[in-house]
Amino acid sequence: MKLSVLDLLPVRTNQTTADSVASAVSLAQCAERLGFTRFWVAEHHNMEAVAATAPPVLMAHIAANTSRIRLGSGGVMLPNHAPLTVAEQFSLLEAMHPGRIDLGIGRAPGSDPVTAYMLRGPRTEDSPVDTFPDDVETVAALLGSDDTPITDPFDREQQPGVVIPLRGRQYALRSTPRASSSPRVWLLGSSTYSAQLAAKLGLAFVYAHHFGQPGIESALAVYRREFQPSQALAAPLTFLTDNAVVAETHEEAMALALPQLITMARLRSGGALGPQLTVEEAKAETLNPMEEDLMADQLERWIVGTPDVAAERIRRLTERYEVDEVMVSAVASGYADEDRRENRGKQRTLELLARELLPQTAEV
Repeated sequence: MKLSVLDLLPVRTNQTTADSVASAVSLAQCAERLGFTRFWVAEHHNMEAVAATAPPVLMAHIAANTSRIRLGSGGVMLPNHAPLTVAEQFSLLEAMHPGRIDLGIGRAPGSDPVTAYMLRGPRTEDSPVDTFPDDVETVAALLGSDDTPITDPFDREQQPGVVIPLRGRQYALRSTPRASSSPRVWLLGSSTYSAQLAAKLGLAFVYAHHFGQPGIESALAVYRREFQPSQALAAPLTFLTDNAVVAETHEEAMALALPQLITMARLRSGGALGPQLTVEEAKAETLNPMEEDLMADQLERWIVGTPDVAAERIRRLTERYEVDEVMVSAVASGYADEDRRENRGKQRTLELLARELLPQTAEV
């Protein structure tokens, strides 16, 4: 069993952005101590309730405060960025923390149209979403661990990352610095589109099961059936994500999950994304029937409950979809009087899952 962690870095009503980042570092340290495989952070923009805008910056900070666990992006939203920028950032991360860096790439902008415009600028040709397959291939080609320098930028026999035609000539281009190892590239998605692209390029694939979108069976089937081996990956490699809140009692798990359930219900019913409520604030909220229905629908998919129930849910997910790993997005909120630079509910979720599923590596 392999378990990993996705952190969206929500900001509670009683937190600052600095508090949320400190909480993420503490959670990553907890995950490392317990034997989790990797710790990923997301990319969202123009959302006061989310502290994760720049995955490479967060990864560098968390990596400097841990020693073994893999750090990754879940994901870098490639339409927001130039491929060379992404490749250089992750090459540098890999050089600083060899063997510990994952580059998870997503297709959604993770922002509104105005923010997307400000991030990437005006486009006079195809949109970044249209060029996404080429951009993914470019990033993957720019990355690498070949330390042989390019002595002649016009010599294509030296196997550069990509060849760029410019002013009648062809230039060899690779991301720098050249690390002694290469980040693992993962393609994120919740559809057969991403699965097909990952298979075609020979990349690892992550199904975003925590989105609640149908179609995981068909996406994974397409990925495995159409997978083409690459230099980076000889055989299909995949995992799925799911939201999780685990506590000693079902009632406590539900209390810790309620703030995020309310947040997502209101977001999906057309509301704004505000700061995450504390447990006390969530209990005092009055919900309309639509919000209650949306919350009930989410609970059908989330992993919320006691350690034995949660562990069994994860085992069933692993067996049913034959994935190599499960990444939990620990979505527990906190109480008003707890340390604002930690999240005890999230840490307890990891501790209890590790006790059930990682008994040989967990240090509780």
